[in-house]
Amino acid sequence: MKFEVLDHETIADCLSRMRASGYTPVKRMEQPIFHETKDGKIEVLKQQIVFIGKKIEE
Repeated sequence: MKFEVLDHETIADCLSRMRASGYTPVKRMEQPIFHETKDGKIEVLKQQIVFIGKKIEE
């Protein structure tokens, strides 16, 4: 299952949300999100972080 770090939360908050849902992180992916400025330049808007979670077996 994928868990994205939301704009209003920290990485620790996302990992806590994963644990509360019964998942543990097994992979972390990052990719830049770009946007075009008014003068035509392409700039990095933010960094998107996504964790892949594995169900915790009890």
